[in-house]
Amino acid sequence: MSDHDTAEANTGEVEQENSAAKKKQSPLGRLIFLLITGVCFVYLYFRLNGAAAREGLPLTEYMTQVFANVAWGPWLALMMAYSLFYFLIDTLVVTRALNWLLADIKYKDILPIRASAYIISIFNEQIGKGAMAYYLNKRDQIPGWEVGSVMLFIMFCEIFYLLVWATVGYIFGGGGLPEVFQIMPVISIGATVFLILWLLYFNGTLLPNNQLRERRILHGFRRAKLWHYGAFFLLRSPALLAAIVVYTTALNLFGVEASFLTLLPYLPVIFFAAAVPTPMRAAAITFWVILFPENEGQMAAFGFVQHNFFILFNAIIGLIFWRRAQRDLFA
Repeated sequence: MSDHDTAEANTGEVEQENSAAKKKQSPLGRLIFLLITGVCFVYLYFRLNGAAAREGLPLTEYMTQVFANVAWGPWLALMMAYSLFYFLIDTLVVTRALNWLLADIKYKDILPIRASAYIISIFNEQIGKGAMAYYLNKRDQIPGWEVGSVMLFIMFCEIFYLLVWATVGYIFGGGGLPEVFQIMPVISIGATVFLILWLLYFNGTLLPNNQLRERRILHGFRRAKLWHYGAFFLLRSPALLAAIVVYTTALNLFGVEASFLTLLPYLPVIFFAAAVPTPMRAAAITFWVILFPENEGQMAAFGFVQHNFFILFNAIIGLIFWRRAQRDLFA
């Protein structure tokens, strides 16, 4: 079979996979996310309205005052710098994961598609990763299933990387956290056991005759060793550590006192919420208000502009690289 035929076959695989995914989409899933969004906005309305009433102000005037008291210039410069830094780290993580598990692709060749995928990620981060898989299949003739498996590996590792940092934050600042965080040791121990079993399964030690691991969509997990998971954590961590500094500084610019240690266990949880595909990142905004109940107005404003600016500015980065991505794809 020629390279052209192989590419066509691989592209067909991805298109069939995307078509199958669309057929499997259920209105129930969309309804659940709409209900989550509705609950979040109703909760935020009553919390903010209550805060405004305690100040003797209408809600609109109360929120206008909150926004008027923000130091917008320093905040904007801070967030632009952080978004650019995150983009560079994120691209490095994707590049290394592909190099480890699938193909030797250069960092500069991943930059355009990683950036362009941010445009789609406005709606859903997972769909953005799917677009990256399609792009690499079309441009580099890499089998679609295998690229998809690397994207699954990245998503899997991101969950554990956030969990590790949440656990570190709990260890050093658990005494001052809300009571719900007391379940962290149980979650951390359970996740550790699960990861050990996961690794044993994919290296063939556990259930050696089971064929599920041989599926092409799990190709990346079969190839991944323990050090790959550790290396992912080390490569990804500068982004979270930078986020702790940036978000703490940004909170102070919004008039809310916060420390690095306070945000260390909070941010991984909030980033989980931000990954939920709710309009305007409603789930993440709600978590900020829940975790800082004494500053409802500031936290609602902070959560709204922080998360939405981040995804929109990343999309602007994507637009800068869009023409390059199209040229690579259709050359």
